Amino acid sequence: MLQGTAGIFALGALAPLLSACSTGGPAGGGTAKEITFWNFYGPAPDNNPQSQWFVKLADDWNATNEVKIKLRYIAQNDYVNGNTLQTAFASGSGPDVFLLSPGDFLRYYNGGVLQELTPKLDPAVVSDFLPGTLDTRKVDDKVFALPMESEPLAMFYSKSAFAEVGLTDADVPKTWDDLLTVAKKLTTPSRFGVGFETTPGYYQNFTWYPFMWEGDGQPVSADAKSSTFNSKAVTDALTFWGDSISTGVAPKKLLGNGGPDLPANLGAGYVAMQQSGVWNIAAMKQMAPNVDYGIFEIPTPSGGTSATTLGGWSFCANAKGGNPSAAADFIAWALGSMSADSIERGRTWNTVAKTNIPVRSSVQDAANAKGAFSDPNMAFFLNVVAPNGRGEPRYPPEIIKPIEDAIQAVQLGGKDAASQAAAASDTINAYLSSYSGAPIV
Repeated sequence: MLQGTAGIFALGALAPLLSACSTGGPAGGGTAKEITFWNFYGPAPDNNPQSQWFVKLADDWNATNEVKIKLRYIAQNDYVNGNTLQTAFASGSGPDVFLLSPGDFLRYYNGGVLQELTPKLDPAVVSDFLPGTLDTRKVDDKVFALPMESEPLAMFYSKSAFAEVGLTDADVPKTWDDLLTVAKKLTTPSRFGVGFETTPGYYQNFTWYPFMWEGDGQPVSADAKSSTFNSKAVTDALTFWGDSISTGVAPKKLLGNGGPDLPANLGAGYVAMQQSGVWNIAAMKQMAPNVDYGIFEIPTPSGGTSATTLGGWSFCANAKGGNPSAAADFIAWALGSMSADSIERGRTWNTVAKTNIPVRSSVQDAANAKGAFSDPNMAFFLNVVAPNGRGEPRYPPEIIKPIEDAIQAVQLGGKDAASQAAAASDTINAYLSSYSGAPIV
């Protein structure tokens, strides 16, 4: 799960620092004989299923390889919301292997610290990744990160809350207007009708993009030479999110870990509908097994087309680390092999330890064979939600930040959407005029 942060942009000028300060060797986080792997899954204190998967991953590699993997667990809020990873790279002590989202890919690629993985991958493996899943991890057709999952977004709703106000499954909203109307009916003194992410950062942007796309909006032109953020589609999407707060049907702050955390919000009865991702199928089974919920596609504006964001984390190797070649070997072994073990590893991550959509055909076939998509909720994400998905964009922080500021100003500050879109567009244009780096789109 991705989570937003304002602090993550404190290192917005990180790219040049990465190249200047990362010098390789022990300062790179590991040694020739030990590869450090920083992540926010394991070994976790509570030894949850996702932690167990990561521990087994390291144990299996270490059992047959001279160069060992050493896991370092970093709490999710520190890894995603804090500056732990960015500070380490800026000081030349980044880990050998680390988790990276598409939304932060260019920060590290342009900084020169991503090891190319293509030489370690059999062409059959590259072809096994589903269409589009590698696109935001490539530059000049070279692979620099391997995704472990795809995490589409949808809307979850409480069936008991619906029944309480006389609504049924047939009343799930299809349009933005429908959603606000239904949310108003579901709002009570102790419950909000709907919940969207309100914490600033690239997770919030990630969840807002579908609303922009549904009206055919984009932040930048197809050639990434100019901003297209000052558009009706963008203004409408900003206005809709602002309306959800100003009308009182959505909270200004979600509980727990915010938008990614369904059990703490919809599961606890704090909201009756919530936008979140496929990972919550597993989370609800583990933490709110008695809550009866349903899923529907993200509603559209009048005349719009359905859309969702396909997020997901990737394994990356540090080109400045203690043993970049061995780190790349490990990633190819873990996620990028046609061996039965690698395929099974993908299946257990995506449908046992966690619930995601597998990004490889072979893994999806293995999951199907085990009945993973006989679960109606998983089948809905696979067959209805994911086909309308777009890969999470890899905009640099300097583009993510003005988008974030516009969302925050309208959603929580009650500002005029058109003026905020125009201001953000000016900022994006100023950045694009001097941008030098890998293609943004």
